Amino acid sequence: MSSVVHDIKLALGADFLTAFSRLPQKQQKKVRRFLDEFTATPDAATHNYEKIKGARDPNLRSVRIDQDYRGIILAPDRGDVYVLLWVDKHDDAYQWASRRVCAVHPSTGTMQVVLTEEAATESLAQNPPPAPPSETVGNPPALFSKISDEDLVSLGIPATLLVHVREIGSEAELDRLESILPREAFEAVFMLAAGYTVEEARAELGIARQGTVDTSDFAAAVERDSTRRHFVVVTDAAEMEKLLAAPLEQWRVFLHPSQRRLVEMRAAGPVRVLGTAGTGKTVVAMHRAAWLARTVCAPGQKVLFTTFTKNLAADIASNLKKLCSREEWEKIEVVNLDAWVRRFLEKQGFPLKLTYQDSSSDDLWKKALELAGAGVALPADFVRGEWDNVVQGNGVETCDAYLTVSRVGRSQRLSRQQRKELWPVFEEYRALLNERGLSEPADAFRTAAKLIIERKITLPYRAVVVDEAQDFGNEGFRLIRAIVPTREHDLFIVGDAHQRIYGHQVVLSRCGIDIRGRGKKLRINYRTTEELKNWATGLLKGLSFDDLDAAADDAGGVRSLVHGKPPIVVSCPNETSVSQSISDHVKRLIDVEQARPETICVVAGTHRELEQFQKGLKQVCSAVHQIEPGKAEDSAAPGLRMATVHRVKGLEFDHIILAGRLDDLEHLVDTSERTKQRRALLYVAATRARCSLFVCRNAAARASGAKEP
Repeated sequence: MSSVVHDIKLALGADFLTAFSRLPQKQQKKVRRFLDEFTATPDAATHNYEKIKGARDPNLRSVRIDQDYRGIILAPDRGDVYVLLWVDKHDDAYQWASRRVCAVHPSTGTMQVVLTEEAATESLAQNPPPAPPSETVGNPPALFSKISDEDLVSLGIPATLLVHVREIGSEAELDRLESILPREAFEAVFMLAAGYTVEEARAELGIARQGTVDTSDFAAAVERDSTRRHFVVVTDAAEMEKLLAAPLEQWRVFLHPSQRRLVEMRAAGPVRVLGTAGTGKTVVAMHRAAWLARTVCAPGQKVLFTTFTKNLAADIASNLKKLCSREEWEKIEVVNLDAWVRRFLEKQGFPLKLTYQDSSSDDLWKKALELAGAGVALPADFVRGEWDNVVQGNGVETCDAYLTVSRVGRSQRLSRQQRKELWPVFEEYRALLNERGLSEPADAFRTAAKLIIERKITLPYRAVVVDEAQDFGNEGFRLIRAIVPTREHDLFIVGDAHQRIYGHQVVLSRCGIDIRGRGKKLRINYRTTEELKNWATGLLKGLSFDDLDAAADDAGGVRSLVHGKPPIVVSCPNETSVSQSISDHVKRLIDVEQARPETICVVAGTHRELEQFQKGLKQVCSAVHQIEPGKAEDSAAPGLRMATVHRVKGLEFDHIILAGRLDDLEHLVDTSERTKQRRALLYVAATRARCSLFVCRNAAARASGAKEP
């Protein structure tokens, strides 16, 4: 492609990319050819700009792609700005344009594509409101009756559509507005319906007061953060090609204003971002890494992006390559912390074999309990949690230190005598590790941090970005604190204790990481429907969660802006029945709902279960493959996906099928550490779903008392 002429502003809309993705491959090539010429000379007469007969918006033009297809472009008379809005078959493209107006909102300054009043009325007529409950008496006040027109418009609602907002009588009718309002306007009324005040909704959604807005200045509008959520200014042909190569991966381009504030925030020190599943934490972290590489890193400096597992690191590296320019990517290093510390210690002359690399480590723990724990009247999983979170988490090396160390976050109090009885177990386990030349990750983290500090080792990192922070322990964060000096933009940490599946706990302030005044929270769920979110959150009922810094956190106040069907939960008498039920459901998704196999993922607890299900699935879907541990998921590869509950973490699919031995669904009153961890794992797996969740339990596993994996 040629280079874009720099005195002309060219932008692409999110709707254009969606429409482009639906075109046949032959037409996509023609659109690319047109855009090659268009990006070089958007104002050339050879593009055959034509006014659209019957269109309400005089700034919309059609352009010829070929004999049958047309593009719709905003080409206002004032300013050198061109915006590609839509592409479709001739008649469909003209109909799309005739039903819409592209305007700059007078209060927010956001560029919006708005349905005409007639089109909005027609759309609502095709989606009648639900019948009111039989016990309803009289006419209750409209949902937004206490909010003024001025306030509604100030939140981005087009004045031409206010009458339809006023007609909404209950939350049950709210979904009707989604089909007629611009996305940011629908989010605003959704927040108001959820109980937010006008000012709270404005703050949460990042709606800025613009003062006097020139509604004819589209060139200024496309540069505003609120517009950048749906439109991107293309600065060169390479960027255009990158957008068209993966038009559905819009997370790479469009950020919600609340997310962009975090990505580009100036921070005097460490930042911690919380958010439940689906709120976009990892997307924010990846964009932050790219922003740091682009704006903060000096020559020779890098951003270290670290996460807990090799699987997640592989997926993040794959996505960051898509997000970043070549120059940005060269300044980012993505690696899980265990791999980083092993590599670092080897260079320093301290080669270690970490316990997860040796299957005997579990046997050593059992042996330690047997040799030293005869007098311990506590559950084995509780004792292991005490070792992980209190002894290892605080670097405790003596019995006296253990007797006085804080146990904040532990579910059960221990007397001084109970601690004395536990210490021989820990002492024996550590001795067994030493005998075999093994080291737990926490020990390796502690050793590495000491070396960096004592040897005054200078590392090439300008900043560290941490994803899945809830799965790191205190020693991991003490190492992270040592890796990069305390300074502006040093640490950016995202996590969610509701998704803690490895049992580690952290108190950032005890690790030398001060987040006071820089603790943020994401509250809008972009992935999961409200119905799926509520069901998954129900799995965590009765459990307490922390904010990664000793205070409490909860999943309340998070809203999904999409509604859908509730999860389907079935119970089957045996594994054969489970397999058949899964195959039937997949067939229904593909044949009836026209779901692409690539958007479906079957999730189970073990590889053995997946292999059992795979036999039946191959009869309804020709391509079926398991997502391999340690390798990035290839979203472009054809076929239905399968993954274990641990491997699916960090991924998302339109349809999730969660199957097999799901015993914790029967024990939602059990709050033990082990059950809490397993319920969090089910929560993580369930919230990978964007549209639908099918839960198929093998009831026979529970009845037979089958041993847990």
